[in-house]
Amino acid sequence: MLVQAYGAHAGDKPLEPMQINRRAPAAHDVQIDIAFCGICHSDLHQVRAEWAGTQFPCVPGHEIVGRVSAVGAHVADFRVGDLVGVGCIVDSCKHCDDCETGLENYCDGMIGTYNFPTPDAPGWTLGGYSQNIVVHERYVLRIRHPEAQLAAVAPLLCAGITTYSPLRHWNAGPGKKIGVVGIGGLGHMGIKLAHAMGAHVVAFTTSESKREAARELGADEVVVSRNAEEMAAHAKSFDFILNTVAAPHDLDAFLVLLKRDGALTLVGAPASPHPSPNVFNLIMKRRTLAGSMIGGIPETQEMLDFCAEHGIVSDIELIRADQINESYERMLKGDVKYRFVIDNATLAG
Repeated sequence: MLVQAYGAHAGDKPLEPMQINRRAPAAHDVQIDIAFCGICHSDLHQVRAEWAGTQFPCVPGHEIVGRVSAVGAHVADFRVGDLVGVGCIVDSCKHCDDCETGLENYCDGMIGTYNFPTPDAPGWTLGGYSQNIVVHERYVLRIRHPEAQLAAVAPLLCAGITTYSPLRHWNAGPGKKIGVVGIGGLGHMGIKLAHAMGAHVVAFTTSESKREAARELGADEVVVSRNAEEMAAHAKSFDFILNTVAAPHDLDAFLVLLKRDGALTLVGAPASPHPSPNVFNLIMKRRTLAGSMIGGIPETQEMLDFCAEHGIVSDIELIRADQINESYERMLKGDVKYRFVIDNATLAG
């Protein structure tokens, strides 16, 4: 089936309208008419070939929400008309230890929503900047938010799970002091989620102008990381720090804020490596420097249900498809509060 999409034919070319082909639903497939798709910084890195291995044409998008328009003969859990989402994963091996424990995101055979090998034409996956998508039922997620919030739910499929998973893994909750570094697309979700989990949340920003915005998101305290006195006041006091900043920066400034057995976890995907930290800042307090990548399908469903229960959505700016290139430039300048979301109805022109 031919559908309208927005993608790029080369890394140095702007995104433009194009037609792509979607397979007919097989027995375990769900076909989804996409209502909205969030824009992630990963989309920009991949479509501009800043990360290796980009296949063209490249149609990005892995923050997908919409309605089921068809189901395969053996699909039991979804019906036509259901509100659903698709995140960063559309397939995996299904039988390794990671898959069997619901951690498909760490499967060596994980297939991402775009730019990953697939038997479907053209030979690699094409993402959510399109009118519809066909996905195996295992990787389809149920949305329980009100339909009026659907556009703002879209970024939860990447930004939401990317921050929720490490917060849960490192036991954010009452009695825990949690730091969130960066108040962008990822960071604003981290603050909201940690607050809803009952933790004492401290937001770190390089900008004095973002102090009030961080408090409005749910931060109990806000630290301007360029202020040495403010940073020193929090030395050796954090149970966990979630670092959402992708740009290379000094990790030692945050490692020294961890108490014994505290963890600093990186979730921002950098275009170039961070400077290596001072090992003594790790060994002297048995601190941990870790990473985390999105989340598995069961945990992503758990995150969506948690957000629906607590009334959590992303703060977004809704755009037309013909504004995608402009939004990329604005995203590079930090000129978005906090996530762009495409109205996929505008793909039709």
